[in-house]
Amino acid sequence: MPEVICTTVYQFPELSDAAKEKARSWYRELGPHDDWWDSVYEDFERVCEILGIRLKTTPVRLMGGGTRAKPCIWFSGFCSQGDGACFEGYWSHAKGAAARIRDYAPKDATLHGIADRLQAIQRRNFYQLAAEVSHRGRYYHEYTMAVDVTRDSPTWQPPTEDAEEIVTEALRDLARWLYRQLETEYDHLTSDEAIEEGIIVNEYTFTEAGRRFG
Repeated sequence: MPEVICTTVYQFPELSDAAKEKARSWYRELGPHDDWWDSVYEDFERVCEILGIRLKTTPVRLMGGGTRAKPCIWFSGFCSQGDGACFEGYWSHAKGAAARIRDYAPKDATLHGIADRLQAIQRRNFYQLAAEVSHRGRYYHEYTMAVDVTRDSPTWQPPTEDAEEIVTEALRDLARWLYRQLETEYDHLTSDEAIEEGIIVNEYTFTEAGRRFG
């Protein structure tokens, strides 16, 4: 014979501290929403555009048919040795990049430094440098980026001796910067404050012990 069992359920703010922690742990295990990194990628794409980097793309099939061009950006994270971020693209001189990056990110000294180094090495090479960045290997971090630096000189002059090292390190620093932005966003999305906001907005209910009910 069927039985009716009554259960008292609680909104998150009504739980005890111990029950709140259990509720947060449940929600945190769900992980951030899919494509949580989109806003970070969009910011990175804009930074690349300012610095003179044209990101390579790969076609991605859409659910409704057709394809879209997905920038070649990858990362792995965030608590294992070998975690990091990398990208593929083409770099060339971007006039006014050092000033434009300061307009776009006035407080980001790391980006300012990257732009300044790239501009300085271009100046020493009469703004004739270009580079191709390619991913190598199975992992995703700055050292999996191979950087091939060339010089488009009408008199066949090679790049200055320091050009490849400076450009490579600047572009790898940009990959490190991207990883830090991703890590910061992930830490925010998995913080207690963000977790609690997600629980409350979705109006989840819990038992007195903090187990999800509905």
